[in-house]
Amino acid sequence: MSSDFAQWSLDAIRAEGGSLSWLEESRFEWSKTTAYALEQILKGKTIVLITDEKRKWLQEYIVSSINDIALERPLIPIISIESIYPYYDNINGGEMIDMLDDMIALSYKNDYFFWYIGKGEDKRSDIAKRNDESYFWIFDEDFNNAFRLKSYDPHLDIKLLQLYRLFDASLSATIFGEVDASA
Repeated sequence: MSSDFAQWSLDAIRAEGGSLSWLEESRFEWSKTTAYALEQILKGKTIVLITDEKRKWLQEYIVSSINDIALERPLIPIISIESIYPYYDNINGGEMIDMLDDMIALSYKNDYFFWYIGKGEDKRSDIAKRNDESYFWIFDEDFNNAFRLKSYDPHLDIKLLQLYRLFDASLSATIFGEVDASA
C-alpha cells in the first residue's frame, strides 16, 4: 500500500536520526520538488544532469551510483550534459542554448528533464532554467521547482550526499510502490 510522499519523506528523514534534522524544516519544499522529478522518471523520461563546476564530483557520483547493480531495480536513464555536448562550458548566449536544447529534444523525443545542482547564478544553470520541468538543487537563489540550499554552508557537501541518499531511497520506494509521488 502506497503512502503520501510528504509523509513518507518525513518518516525517512526521522528514521535517519539527527543527521537529517536540518532537512525536516524544509521537507515540504523537498517533497514537492522531488515528487515531481520522481513522476517524470516513472514516466520514462531521461535525466540530463548538470552541475556547476564545484559540484562536478557529485555529478559523477550520481551518474555512477543511480544504476548500481546492488540496487536491484530497473535502470534509470540518466546522462550528464557533457556526455551529450562536451563543449557545454563554451556556450554563450541564448541562441546556442536554444540549439543545444533543440538537439536534446530531438535526440530524446522531448522525453527528458534537466536536473541542475549548483549556484543559481552559474551560467551552467541557464539551459535548465529555460525548461519548466527542470528539477533543481539550487544555491543562493529562489527558483520555481527548486530545493534551495546555501553555498556558504560549511556542511554543504555532506548535505548534498545526504540529499542524494534520500533521493535514491525515494526513487526506489516510488518504483516499488511503497509511496505515491503523485499524491
